[in-house]
Amino acid sequence: TGGAGFIGSIVVEQLVKQGEQVVVFDNLSLGHRESFIRDAAFVHADLNDRAAIDQALETHQPEAVMHFAAYSLVGESMKFPFQYIGENVTNFLNLLQSMIAHDVKKIILSSTANLFDDPERMPIVESERIVPGSPYGESKFICERMLYWLDQIHDLNYAALRYFNAAGASKERGEDHTPSLHLIPIVLQVALGQRERVSMFGGDYDTADGTCVRD
Repeated sequence: TGGAGFIGSIVVEQLVKQGEQVVVFDNLSLGHRESFIRDAAFVHADLNDRAAIDQALETHQPEAVMHFAAYSLVGESMKFPFQYIGENVTNFLNLLQSMIAHDVKKIILSSTANLFDDPERMPIVESERIVPGSPYGESKFICERMLYWLDQIHDLNYAALRYFNAAGASKERGEDHTPSLHLIPIVLQVALGQRERVSMFGGDYDTADGTCVRD
């Protein structure tokens, strides 16, 4: 799922290069049709449509599922918590129910390091206590717990990828920045005259000019 998005499309590209048969399930609300390889099958559908998921699994009979589709902006999730928790969790539940019904027992979940908002030590290790830092992080934690219990009950094999900031374009296809959501592409667009300004948020942080510095 989400194979037309940033991370998903790069995974699709690599899988196709390795000779795997890939099916992309994406509603294109955040992804781009031209992002994924022509050799991958495409299902234009939404995860809130259980019948569409069932049909895709019946038609293509996948050995495993990689789930990248999700609302994933931390700041936006603070403004729209119901959308993030509701959509991310409900859509994932639809997918899992269909997988169990069709005896698909392998899944990789695109999770997040936002589960570790208050680490006790650095660098962060996998055993660090989980304190989600946003509704987005909370939604991914709920999804991980669902996987844990389905492993216990239905022998579902799973892995959850808790990445931090994913970056880097495909060498062959580049990266689509429509819309631009991250700092470096926005700065470059200003330099190229494609955008008027860069907005710096915050005025009372403990930094030299009051703006936020995390890295």
